[in-house]
Amino acid sequence: MDLKVVEHYDEMSEVAANLVAGTIKDKKDAVLGLATGSTPEGMYARMVEMYRRKLIDFSTVTTFNLDEYIGLEPDHPQSYHYYMNRNLFDHVNIDPENISIPYSGSDKGLEETCRKFDERIEQAGGIDLQVLGIGVNGHIGFNEPARHLKAGTHLVELAEETIEANSRFFQSKDEVPRKAITMGMGSIMKAGKVLLMASGINKAEAVRDSLSGLVSTKTPASLLQLHRDIVIVIDREAASLL
Repeated sequence: MDLKVVEHYDEMSEVAANLVAGTIKDKKDAVLGLATGSTPEGMYARMVEMYRRKLIDFSTVTTFNLDEYIGLEPDHPQSYHYYMNRNLFDHVNIDPENISIPYSGSDKGLEETCRKFDERIEQAGGIDLQVLGIGVNGHIGFNEPARHLKAGTHLVELAEETIEANSRFFQSKDEVPRKAITMGMGSIMKAGKVLLMASGINKAEAVRDSLSGLVSTKTPASLLQLHRDIVIVIDREAASLL
């Protein structure tokens, strides 16, 4: 485990972007697992700037996103399809055919959707670098605290803490979807390398519980302690309880 504690969000974003860029430079056809939310926005902005300066090339890169809400169309402003286009894909030369984001407009056909998503990851040779944020309850992707965690891509009922945290992106809490598709812990743990980012005092407890030395499905991110190659980049506020 490589733990990097930096001063603030901007430095976290810079360190993370450089790590992703290094992965692409080392392997032109790199397979990236990508996250959404407020934490990686600064990282994506720096990656776009690197592309504009011709420091990285996305033309042969393949990406898999961690998750997506159930019931939001891809053009909905709060969907993760929309997020990824706005923050990264619309600004770089990635091939749309190389982008995979789990999607199901409803619960219908969900099992097949999940199976095909996992198959595409396998066909791509697995994920070289998985980028992760962390929820206030220790979730990664939408793998919420539970007695058991699923290995493959699956439907999840969002925890109340997650709905509350994500309500800031919607006009009201009532508009936040209650279900999502998420990549399972199996695909995350199989990634060649994992990059976990956290920023802000509200993530301090989750970071502490995830790095405590104890592994529990009640804090899904704690399983990352078992990963063979993980880099954790957090600012001082997020590290304040370590």
